[in-house]
Amino acid sequence: MTINGWIQILVYCGILLLLVKPLGGYIHRVFSGDRTFLSPVLVPIERGLYLLAGTSEKEEQHWAIYATGMLLFNLAGFLVLYALQRLQGALPYNPAGMTAIEAGLAFNTAVSFVTNTNWQNYGGESTMSYLVQMAGLTVQNFVSAASGIAIAIALIRGFARASGRSIGNFWVDLTRTMLYVLLPLCIVLTLAYVWVGMPQTLGPYVDATTLEGAKQTIALGPVASQVAIKMLGTNGGGFFNANAAHPFENPDAVSNLIQMLSIFAIGAALTNVFGRMVGNQRQGWAIFASMGVLFLIGVTVCYWAEAAGNPLVHALGIDGGNMEGKETRFGIALSALFAVITTAASCGAVNAMHDSFTALGGMIPLINMQLGEVIVGGVGAGFYGIVMFVVVAVFVAGLMVGRTPEYLGKKIEAKEVKMAMLAILCLPFAMLVFTAIAVVLPSAVASMANGGPHGFAEVLYAYTSAAANNGSAFGGLSGNTPWYNITLGLGMLMGRFLVIIPALAIAGSLAAKKTVPASAGTFPTDGTLFVGLLVGVIIIVGGLTFFPSLAVGPIVEHLAMIHGQTF
Repeated sequence: MTINGWIQILVYCGILLLLVKPLGGYIHRVFSGDRTFLSPVLVPIERGLYLLAGTSEKEEQHWAIYATGMLLFNLAGFLVLYALQRLQGALPYNPAGMTAIEAGLAFNTAVSFVTNTNWQNYGGESTMSYLVQMAGLTVQNFVSAASGIAIAIALIRGFARASGRSIGNFWVDLTRTMLYVLLPLCIVLTLAYVWVGMPQTLGPYVDATTLEGAKQTIALGPVASQVAIKMLGTNGGGFFNANAAHPFENPDAVSNLIQMLSIFAIGAALTNVFGRMVGNQRQGWAIFASMGVLFLIGVTVCYWAEAAGNPLVHALGIDGGNMEGKETRFGIALSALFAVITTAASCGAVNAMHDSFTALGGMIPLINMQLGEVIVGGVGAGFYGIVMFVVVAVFVAGLMVGRTPEYLGKKIEAKEVKMAMLAILCLPFAMLVFTAIAVVLPSAVASMANGGPHGFAEVLYAYTSAAANNGSAFGGLSGNTPWYNITLGLGMLMGRFLVIIPALAIAGSLAAKKTVPASAGTFPTDGTLFVGLLVGVIIIVGGLTFFPSLAVGPIVEHLAMIHGQTF
């Protein structure tokens, strides 16, 4: 590790911290219905969309109606995206003449983008036409991210309201997220990306002659606009197969910094939105601090492991850290930082190949996802994910002092705890059960590029990434097979909707409750003690659940490396 590397990491953290309050304040005004600087232009458009949808900003919904609207909207998005892929060969804006996508891959991709996962069992520039990239994938990048933010806002209303029967209106929340938050920010980001050198064109691919005289086709397309929303919406689906390691998707250190900030910006700001909506910003900062502690632990371990490198390589007289699979324009520090950011959030973008990380360096991205991606997490998804752990933490605190647990004046009772545990436990079920089957199924084992613990980690990473709605790949695993396309798709659906439904049920239950005044026995949830308790609960739950799988994967691989064996 170097001082320069730590300076880069701390500069990133400082800029992110400065963004939390102003962006949180803006998002809070949007969902409070207050006037913003964009209101003169967007209010008429917003009202026109409500008229077309047959709803109104004054119309509120019960949590079950809110959930039904969300599910039907996502089902429609799945069907449209599936159809676009299957009919790709007959549709316009296809200069490279891409053919129709095979049914299993089309299913996997449609589920992937609708669930904000963006797992890709294909190479974008060689498989998807411009039309599918724009009207299919990019559109879902927007609406899946907007759905996650809408769910987070609905859950916050559950804490902020008292004796209510509604938690908002899904169509209103979705529309405001798109119009006031995602679209304006993405326009600015797209212009910035074009400025640093990303392509943004509908022109055909370009044929070039290399220095050796060989012919090469250079893939182009509307790259900048897709990168903007893939990062801001924590989607991660790259226009190119190499994702953010490709020079057209990530030209230099400036674009790399902008992308890393984009991944965390909205998720971090939502903690401030929470504090504002419940009337106590310290509550939001407590959650943000919990996320920050876990994030810094992950960055430290990952950077240390990659900077230390492989002792077997050092024995050959080659000094330095592990640069395998990394871009020289980013180096070890920014590669490790990007890996931790993208897996702490549910963003599958990568600027280095995680398969080439050291055993312990690659274990940190795995752990980030296995904890439920609550370390900032996906836009909206990270917030309602960590609130599930908050419910468990205050329940544990209540057991310690022998009184009914409370959070923000709301009594946390059996229903809320059961719903929170359902949301938490569905993730390890999808991750571990599918992994256990895959590593003994001959057709699934045949897709593994490596044997031993590293091969096991490839499969574990794939199902972890799917269920956590991350989308990044460990590499090495050939996932475009019927088994992986279907089971990874099922894992994505479980990881998305089996968390959202309990979260909305908790929101509806809490909104209907009266607020109980704080007393001398109320456990404070805005201080250091609560931060420590929340971090402890997250680590203990994750550790008890996933340590056995990590022990036979990256941990044993690290021990084998020390003793001279590699996989």
